[in-house]
Amino acid sequence: MKQYKVGILGATGAVGREMMKVLLERDFPISELHLYASERSAGKVVAWNSGPIQIELAEEGAFEGLDIVLGAASSEVAKQFAPDIVKAGAVFVDNSSAFRLHDDVPLVVPEINPEDVKGHKGIIANPNCSTIIALTAINALRQISPIETMIASTYQAVSGAGAGGPIELNAEVAALYKGEPVEPKVFPYQIAFNLIPQIGGEQEAGYTSEEMKLQYEGRKILHLPNMKVSCTCVRVPVSRSHSISLQMRFQRKISAREARLALQYAPGVKLVDDLAKKLYPMPLDTSDQDLVFVGRIREDLTDERGLCLWCCGDQIRKGAATNAIQIAELLISREA
Repeated sequence: MKQYKVGILGATGAVGREMMKVLLERDFPISELHLYASERSAGKVVAWNSGPIQIELAEEGAFEGLDIVLGAASSEVAKQFAPDIVKAGAVFVDNSSAFRLHDDVPLVVPEINPEDVKGHKGIIANPNCSTIIALTAINALRQISPIETMIASTYQAVSGAGAGGPIELNAEVAALYKGEPVEPKVFPYQIAFNLIPQIGGEQEAGYTSEEMKLQYEGRKILHLPNMKVSCTCVRVPVSRSHSISLQMRFQRKISAREARLALQYAPGVKLVDDLAKKLYPMPLDTSDQDLVFVGRIREDLTDERGLCLWCCGDQIRKGAATNAIQIAELLISREA
């Protein structure tokens, strides 16, 4: 089997570290792994696959000879280095929001639109974490009937804000139990024992940038340009895995029974749906694995063509690192 030279841009962050882990788990065919970061981390040595790797400085010319670069850095860093990565002849699979809505950049969830990979021009975008989780959960249903509208409420774990999120949550819990004051730094308010109903800045009509992603990215991935989404994103005091409540209106009625049958065999999905036995998706159960758990499936009492469900997924893995590596696997499968 052909081996590939792979780079990770932003290797020291939570997603970059998870990418290193997932590459090993999925036995990705790597001949060389290069890790890139800023001057603050360049030169440090990390362990990988029983051998040390020195972190390299992300700079112009650093990507020569690579086949694939996995992006785990900010949008600003992605924009800065994307031209150099493409010029070097590598394919840039980017996890940031920098290129997601560019017409000439595929936005891919491998279980949903793998065929879109073939249209890349050197850059492939990884969708937003909540978008990946939600669309993986409902893809089998939209294959039965197109989705007209969707109302979503996301309950997003603190690790979605980066490695500092869980540290701040744990520190606040410890401080509060001691009767000490808390000083939020990662989040605008205390997150321990609290909910913060804003993720991202205001974008349009009172919706935040995070809330608009599900509509705009969802339209592109599902090839449903007229689908309308109303989303509310909430930060919750959970360490890992995002949860999402979805209410969908389809072109034709889909019964709860029909939905369960479709989801039972849907790729990337685990059906966990038995209210009588208290079986439903929860963040604790979905952390550190790659399936999206789906449950609480029921027909909408306000809309005869509506259906409601609840889903959970690990936003660091399937919502970021694993999805990017699945895209890379699509790339190399097309070369086989």
